[in-house]
Amino acid sequence: MSDPAAEGGTSRGPGPVLATALTGLLCLIWGSTWLVIREGLRDLPPFSSATMRFALAAVLMAGVAHFLARHEGGVRPPRWLVLVQGGVNFALSYGIVYWAEQVLPSALTSILWGVYPLIMAVCAHFGLPGERLRRVHGAGFLLGFAGVVLLCATDVREIGPDAVRASLVLLVSPLVVAIATTLIKRHGGRASSLLLNRDGLFVGAALLAATAFATERGAPLEWTGRAVFSVVYLAVVGTVLTFGVYFWLLRHAPAYKLSVIPYVTPVVAVLLGAAVGGEAIGPTTIAAMLLILVGVLFVTRPAGA
Repeated sequence: MSDPAAEGGTSRGPGPVLATALTGLLCLIWGSTWLVIREGLRDLPPFSSATMRFALAAVLMAGVAHFLARHEGGVRPPRWLVLVQGGVNFALSYGIVYWAEQVLPSALTSILWGVYPLIMAVCAHFGLPGERLRRVHGAGFLLGFAGVVLLCATDVREIGPDAVRASLVLLVSPLVVAIATTLIKRHGGRASSLLLNRDGLFVGAALLAATAFATERGAPLEWTGRAVFSVVYLAVVGTVLTFGVYFWLLRHAPAYKLSVIPYVTPVVAVLLGAAVGGEAIGPTTIAAMLLILVGVLFVTRPAGA
């Protein structure tokens, strides 16, 4: 039996109102995931926690794809693109985030990851026709870089040398996601986002499981209510729902426009980190976040604005 949508089909993009509403929903959900990851790591080792999240998400996405892929339309994604999605966007990127949040507070992690739109804009400039940067965007990159330097020199440094190393490794995560997203945007325009995510989630879960087996054998797994909530919430809401919506939107909107989602998510993450997680948010935290977000605003504003 062939997969739904394997023979192609048509897909109607969202209207502007629906696209805006879905983008706002993604901002709220992804803004909450940073704290939920951090809380789950109190009871579960990082790669094991990520494995269970993506394994559960893969099973759920398989069910969703079975019923909705034909309605969505699109062709079956090529295997190499599935490997990019699962190996880079899921396993490598999220493996780094989970590992880094053992040391870094969720708010700082989200702010540092907020440089993603800047990196995405560079990748789109070189890899996507029609999404070229202009000289005026240079100010945005300088502001974003200044925000990262400020945060690493103050808040991150105060935590300790392990946090500095973790922050530098963390910056690899948005870099590889930007590269992978550019490839998906360029070569996956006709592919079913549901099938791409379904297959990618299985690949990501397998790679994370192999990493957990190699590095976390014998590590304690405490299945507290907090741990269960973390895995289930991140799998159902933070993965199946969000990535299904995001990569559907990605087929119909410029990549740099969707990359403004991290412009809002750090704000949500900082507020939740302070209000719910009890994380310390100081003047330098806010200043660094504003520098990065203003830099994002400069880089992602439309041509001629």
